[in-house]
Amino acid sequence: MRNIETAFQHLRGLVIVLTVGYFIAICYIEYQNKALIATIQSRLYVLYNGKVLEAYAADRKDNVAVEARDHVKTFHQLFFTLAPDDKVIQANVTKALYLADGSAKREYDNLSENGYYANIISGNISQQIGVDSVSVDLRSYPYHFRCYATQSIIRTTSTVTRSLVTEGDLRNVSRSDNNPHGFLIERWNTLENKDLKTVNH
Repeated sequence: MRNIETAFQHLRGLVIVLTVGYFIAICYIEYQNKALIATIQSRLYVLYNGKVLEAYAADRKDNVAVEARDHVKTFHQLFFTLAPDDKVIQANVTKALYLADGSAKREYDNLSENGYYANIISGNISQQIGVDSVSVDLRSYPYHFRCYATQSIIRTTSTVTRSLVTEGDLRNVSRSDNNPHGFLIERWNTLENKDLKTVNH
């Protein structure tokens, strides 16, 4: 009788150990499966010019600095790249104004009232901008930025190169087709806009 009772206790202990072991193994396998599924779902394949490119999904916090700099760069390129064509100017400025608040609209209105855009059209002037660098301070919100750029004002007789330095703040907004980065430039201000050199043609 004692042997039967001892055997039963051993068997019960073995069953308990095996059950706990199976439970731990199942939990571990489930955890690994979820991690594998998350890894697979974070990969995306894009077909571009006949080539398959692999892309990875990431949280926005991983790319805030990159997106913020690109937002500022895109705004400046749209706002300051001008051609002697009213439709081109309107199209570029309209896209730029989706990326900024009323401070950019006021600057556009001031330039319009001073005849800046009319002079570009009547003088067959082209204006291009190259953004040299954008610094963004992510330590406090809204994020303060400073943009350093070089403008080229191209006339039939000369090309004027100017330095441009602006600053402002970036606030988070909802992403949209007109604002894919999900930032809004606020309190935009020009710190420097001066001639560097003039090259006569």
